Amino acid sequence: MNHFELQGGELACEGVPLSRIAEEVGTPVYVYSSATLERHYTVLRDALVDAGLGDPLIAFAVKANSNVAVLATLAKLGAGADVVSEGEVRRALAAGVPPQRIVFSGVGKTEAEVEFALQTGVAEINVESEPELHLVNRVAQRLGVRAAVAIRVNPDVEAGGHAKISTGKAENKFGVSLSEAERLYANASNMAGVRPVGVACHIGSQITDMAPYEAAFGKMRKLVERLRGEGLSVERLDLGGGLGVPYFNQPTPPSPADYAATIAASMAGLKDIQFAFEPGRMIAANAGVLVARVLHVNARPEGRRFLVLDAAMNDLLRPAMYDAYHDIRPVRPRDGEPLAYDVVGPICETGDTFTRDRMLPPLQAGDLVAFMSAGAYGAAMSSEYNSRLLTPEVLVRGSKFAVVRPRPTYDDMLARERPAPWL
Repeated sequence: MNHFELQGGELACEGVPLSRIAEEVGTPVYVYSSATLERHYTVLRDALVDAGLGDPLIAFAVKANSNVAVLATLAKLGAGADVVSEGEVRRALAAGVPPQRIVFSGVGKTEAEVEFALQTGVAEINVESEPELHLVNRVAQRLGVRAAVAIRVNPDVEAGGHAKISTGKAENKFGVSLSEAERLYANASNMAGVRPVGVACHIGSQITDMAPYEAAFGKMRKLVERLRGEGLSVERLDLGGGLGVPYFNQPTPPSPADYAATIAASMAGLKDIQFAFEPGRMIAANAGVLVARVLHVNARPEGRRFLVLDAAMNDLLRPAMYDAYHDIRPVRPRDGEPLAYDVVGPICETGDTFTRDRMLPPLQAGDLVAFMSAGAYGAAMSSEYNSRLLTPEVLVRGSKFAVVRPRPTYDDMLARERPAPWL
């Protein structure tokens, strides 16, 4: 469910017409619904609790949407943060996420980032390799602390909506094998600078089938039981995220209740453990849209019809990077038979193509369109390629909206650079 619906003949976010935002802020512009963010988080939390999974740590994956206002909206509901860089730690803290609800993941943490995380007091560092375990141990000893760590496991389970977002196969760069995890966990228990508190996995993103989850959860449970059988303490089991969202051209994914029920069945009888989760897309994707304006329609004599927008691949990279599908809706739909359009942006790359042969209502220069399900991996992956200004972000609550990341000026963009002294 989302809160983007036609009201009075035009698309609105909650109680705010998208055309009003476009007029006041300009286009392209990202628009997020507070009500949708809150509903998606609450539905997931309630499903996990109702399934008997205790008081889980739900750490929102900051990489999906790193806007501080979005993070603060979720933090007020009790959400933690799953982070993969010092910058994301700082964003989570700025949004009011308590350090003890921050999980630091990622395969390439630097010594400076580990030091910052330990000084901040994050809940745990998810260790993804043996060298990283020794790095954390070394930094922690230098600081005079004992770092809480979880060993991230690669359970060799294939999942995800695209090869580039599958993270749980043996050939993927994330985590360690199950056998390595046992050895590293035992070694960590004897280190002066670390305290192993649990194990973690994350097998992919946009998962729409529960079978890979069942396979991964079963392997993780057996790992916990083996570790405990060796006399080792395992306090937390981080099961990652990745549950798919209902993109408009795809089958309906399992519900949060189905997801929670699968976990509960897989973990039945497992005592004295806190479950942790790292959802991102399922909370944020359908809570945001990208609003763009039609620059012109280029109808070729051979029959192709290019709908040229002021948004480009630097604003929304997913179609170019993942062949991702986004439903495209006119903000003010016109009557008339749908036409086939190749929807493109102004970037000087053939890859700056959002979709081909998409059937859409008639559109003309000046019309507004909304890319749906753009709240995750949209603005967070945007850039200034072709020296285009970063897209602003707007957060809506009811009948009000606020610009939560303004569009920079060209002076702002150029001020970050300086000539070499010999020029």
